[in-house]
Amino acid sequence: MTTKILLRIASMLMLTHLIGHSIGQNGWKRNDDPVMRQVAQWMTGPRFPFMGVTRSMGDYFDGYGYIASVTMVIFVVLLWLASSKVAAHGRAVRGEILVLAIALLAISGIEFLYFFPFAAIITSLSAVLTIVGWSLLNVARGPILA
Repeated sequence: MTTKILLRIASMLMLTHLIGHSIGQNGWKRNDDPVMRQVAQWMTGPRFPFMGVTRSMGDYFDGYGYIASVTMVIFVVLLWLASSKVAAHGRAVRGEILVLAIALLAISGIEFLYFFPFAAIITSLSAVLTIVGWSLLNVARGPILA
């Protein structure tokens, strides 16, 4: 497989992750489980001042979820753009691809620690494909610092 194909698969994996995340993020307050519904009410009910604004923990939870969605969109786009540049500018994009791979690895580690395996596995697969694609560029074109 070529670096271009590996990066495009990684991009589509992150798009899949984005879709799943968005569905889950927008439904966390509605739940059939009475305990989870009560927790959502506690998170969205009480508000407190912090840094000049008054928000609930639910507001912060929503905000973090939306930030995660935007971050995933950025990964989808950057992986796709890098895949488009590989054939003509492989040497020039190796560093960018490596940064994306390291970031994906870090995010997958956080997902394994704080979230659930499905999300972490998708991000891990995307990271591995990105690392393999980066490695193929290095084999084909010499060391990254050359």
